[in-house]
Amino acid sequence: MAKTQLNVRVDESTAETARNRASQRGISVNRYIEELVRADQAENGRTFVEAAADFMKQYEAVFAEEFGREREGRRTNALPADEALNGGSGSGRTPA
Repeated sequence: MAKTQLNVRVDESTAETARNRASQRGISVNRYIEELVRADQAENGRTFVEAAADFMKQYEAVFAEEFGREREGRRTNALPADEALNGGSGSGRTPA
């Protein structure tokens, strides 16, 4: 993957903390920051999927009324939430 340079300004205390945490893990400050950003991105994805599931649960009756009960519970070619977050590595079918 191509790399790009990103310059950020932080106070000395934050910089020292980043250096110490990276050193404790045996990695560069650059890699430490990359890992923090990736972890944050993954958390946002999980939060979105959880919020979408809560939304669907909350408005299930409204969707059933609008689109009919015969469609309720059908999920053709849908991935379970965990597989959707991991890039869909599973079969794409929900268990029967």
